[in-house]
Amino acid sequence: MDPVTARHLHHLLAAEQRRGRLPSVAAGVVRDGTLVWSDAIGTLDGRLGGQPADTDTQYRMGSITKTFVAVAVMRLRDAGRLDLLDRFEDHVPGSRLGGATIAQLLSHGAGVQAETNGPWWERTPGGDWESLAGSIAGSPVGQRFRAGRRFHYTNVGFAALGELLARAHGVDWFEVVRRDLLNPLGMSRTTTRPSGRAAQGLAVHPFADVLLPEPEHDAGAMAPAGQLWTTVQDLARWATFAGGDTGGLLSPDTLAEMYEPHTVNDNPGQPWTTAHGLGWQVWNVDGTRCAGHGGSMPGFLAGLRVEVESGDGVVVVTNTTSGMGQIAPELLSAFVEREPRPPEPWFASGDPSALELVGIWHWGPSVSTAKVVGEHLVLGEPGQARGSRFAAEGPDAWVGLDGYYTGEPLRVVRAADGTPSHLDLASFRFTRTPYDPAGDVPGGVAAGGWR
Repeated sequence: MDPVTARHLHHLLAAEQRRGRLPSVAAGVVRDGTLVWSDAIGTLDGRLGGQPADTDTQYRMGSITKTFVAVAVMRLRDAGRLDLLDRFEDHVPGSRLGGATIAQLLSHGAGVQAETNGPWWERTPGGDWESLAGSIAGSPVGQRFRAGRRFHYTNVGFAALGELLARAHGVDWFEVVRRDLLNPLGMSRTTTRPSGRAAQGLAVHPFADVLLPEPEHDAGAMAPAGQLWTTVQDLARWATFAGGDTGGLLSPDTLAEMYEPHTVNDNPGQPWTTAHGLGWQVWNVDGTRCAGHGGSMPGFLAGLRVEVESGDGVVVVTNTTSGMGQIAPELLSAFVEREPRPPEPWFASGDPSALELVGIWHWGPSVSTAKVVGEHLVLGEPGQARGSRFAAEGPDAWVGLDGYYTGEPLRVVRAADGTPSHLDLASFRFTRTPYDPAGDVPGGVAAGGWR
């Protein structure tokens, strides 16, 4: 990284530490599977002369924990152990959450209550699943909304998914995460309780420069919603995972599936820029797709965000209950702007056998241009109207990859002489001239043609 960029990122982080009155804050930026910049500002106790923060200091990641739980659930799906349309009741019988599907729980679309019925779970020791499920079953409000109706963030829902993992594997949810994700990725400093060098969770008085220690405990059955502790170095490895470097632990297709928006965070008066996929928050800001998650527990805030296309990402952690602003996206935007990726060089990589399909095609009177770009047939402009790329599936058979035609079949229909007559795309006819009678146009073409 250019030293000028590093100084700018340091300035942004230091300014946020002062503006937000953060006892300490640590951050890192990743690119191409590497932590390319990291820094820490402040002291662990928030006092002048205190122990300085560094990138190997543990902080609580809060709800970023949910992304680990979600990946572990998707690994079960990929292994054929469950289906996302299964009801929770099929795997963990006996709770009021049974009518919701696994996909709905992962995407906060199950309508399940946000928090527990007992004391504020983030500040009090937690009990086991039976106690938690019993409190839900004894309450008339286990379900706030009809499952599938809307986005409603639920910590209880991820406690349920943690119990699902435990029952599927026969061990505690964290043992599943540790064994199947943390150990293979080398994330040895990510734990359920503070270990080694760890920050004290603190609250900063809103009207005075004084501090109050926050409690730390085992959240029990609620732990899958926000228990984990981590360091910038460990969380940076998870950011590279989110950026596509999964170490073979999750297929690219499954990771992409997790980033597909399922429920929109509909805040009145605000644009629809934030949604939830399967366990991940997803953002679409001016056409740039990002994925990640925020986290908060008493005494701690955290953020992880990656650009889906490039894999560039950022992680930020701090030991205060409130006060941190949008420093994670600010750091990522500053890095991408000041250290742009060079354009990939162009190489001739098209398939000459598809040349007979390029050029002008007509859907009725509408005009589309077909091109061969690499291994794909491109009809129109992806991202505009119904433009899409198509991947070959066999002789004269293609499948759509974008927008309206995602997953839809395109078939090349040939004339008696073997030349392409028309394209059959999801029952639509694309012909070389508008409403070509030889193109087998459904409904036929008026006698006498154009007039």
